[in-house]
Amino acid sequence: MLKNLKPLFFENSFVPKLLSKFAPIRINAVSFFIFVFGRDKLTEMTKTHETIHFQQQLELLFVGQWILYVYYYLRNRLKVNSAMAYYLNPFELEAYAGQATENYLETRKRYAWWKFRKQYKTGGHSKKPKK
Repeated sequence: MLKNLKPLFFENSFVPKLLSKFAPIRINAVSFFIFVFGRDKLTEMTKTHETIHFQQQLELLFVGQWILYVYYYLRNRLKVNSAMAYYLNPFELEAYAGQATENYLETRKRYAWWKFRKQYKTGGHSKKPKK
């Protein structure tokens, strides 16, 4: 079952350090295709966060998630600064909301990021999404 798939983790990678030179934030880890590259040793919380991104990518056949990720970032960038545009991305909103929730990956519904679009559109990320 796709829900149980996990990415391959690579710790102490140069990839996040390199990408941080071009990103609006300091990148600690990045999920790309079936790989997660971590700047240092990855915590369980970071592994969960990046596995959520991996599941999002599976749902949208990888390329779809990358396109939508850039779309939401650029659209948000018209309203807020670079770092906030990153944090208000619905894919990030879901990953940050679920990273500390015990058993989130086991209970996560497919396309769970979809409900975070409303928070993205309103520019607020302190409200919980409606069920």
